Amino acid sequence: MCCPLKLLLMPVLLDYSLGLNDLIVSSLELTVHVGDSALMGCVFQSTEEKHVTKVDWMFSSGEHAKDDYVLYYYANLSVPVGRFQNRVRLVGDISRSDGSLLLQNVEEADQGTYTCEIRLEMESLVFKKAVVLHVLPEETKELMAHVGDSTQLGCVLQSTGEKRMTKVDWTFSSGEHAKEEVMLRYHSKLRVPVGNPQNRGRFQNRVTLVGDTSRNDASIMLQGVRESDRGSYTCSIHLGNLTFKKTTVLHVILKEPRTLVTPAALKPEILGGNQLVIIVGIVCGTILLLPVLILIVKNTHRNASSGTSTTLVKSLENIQKADPEKHVYSSITTRELIEEEESSGRAEATYMTMHPVWPSLRSAPNNPPEEKSAGGIPKPEQAF
Repeated sequence: MCCPLKLLLMPVLLDYSLGLNDLIVSSLELTVHVGDSALMGCVFQSTEEKHVTKVDWMFSSGEHAKDDYVLYYYANLSVPVGRFQNRVRLVGDISRSDGSLLLQNVEEADQGTYTCEIRLEMESLVFKKAVVLHVLPEETKELMAHVGDSTQLGCVLQSTGEKRMTKVDWTFSSGEHAKEEVMLRYHSKLRVPVGNPQNRGRFQNRVTLVGDTSRNDASIMLQGVRESDRGSYTCSIHLGNLTFKKTTVLHVILKEPRTLVTPAALKPEILGGNQLVIIVGIVCGTILLLPVLILIVKNTHRNASSGTSTTLVKSLENIQKADPEKHVYSSITTRELIEEEESSGRAEATYMTMHPVWPSLRSAPNNPPEEKSAGGIPKPEQAF
């Protein structure tokens, strides 16, 4: 009987002395966003009062990565180490075997496994607890809401410890140098919305605590958003002497008046985000076609000029052309005929002579004048 009992008790005693049970059972996972804080609990629970002599926090980025010191506590002195300096602090009550750690301003490189080791006075036992931390991209710290809508303002402290928030304060500030207004206060499971005495009732009946306080969630719902609600909202979570803060900026958008839907109004939606691309394409096409347009305009102007010149030349030629020759017919009676008529008393014959009247030299410079007889009279044609 003794041998089987010893065989059953030996593994239990061995695991307890090495702290293997604590390491396996206490492995937890925690997910936070970049820039947030993470509270990693490490509490040794015992029915006997044990005095903690040393607390070590180690970090490993992978399965085979080397462990790095995050913080160590010894002889009432807490010392952050390495790249975690100024970002970690021991927030547990050492007198109660609580070595919880607060990691602030979480970075992507902080993802990994954090191991807590607690050593007790006059004990060879080393209590171990591991927390696997997952880091997500940073959450937006700015929200947008339309007038009249409702919006939720989140405020959660991610924790694996047993610490529960004892107090929550929500404050509002409309500007950088504006005075803060207390919009909601939670204490001892009592939700009391209060307003600024100078603006009493501003958030009255419009702010509701919707977060799960048992999980350190102090999120609120702001209803009936007004234009004057634009500003910064700060949440303060108190866990005893520990305070965690988060600020969210709220932008309020005025609702646009409804307009009739017309084809012209639908064009921007159809184009969507390609409007700029289309405009740039039109400008580039115009620049590329500009030389061609210039050449076309020049050719058109040249053709018009040549046509005008041709018309002008033709007009001048028509002007320079003389009118058809005018022939003047007249009767010329020579002196001899007159004397013969006088002597004979009758006219035996009448001679008709025809000669042209030539254009002036100015109008027809290329036509030489016809020879004239002496006395300026043209030579008579042969008489009939």
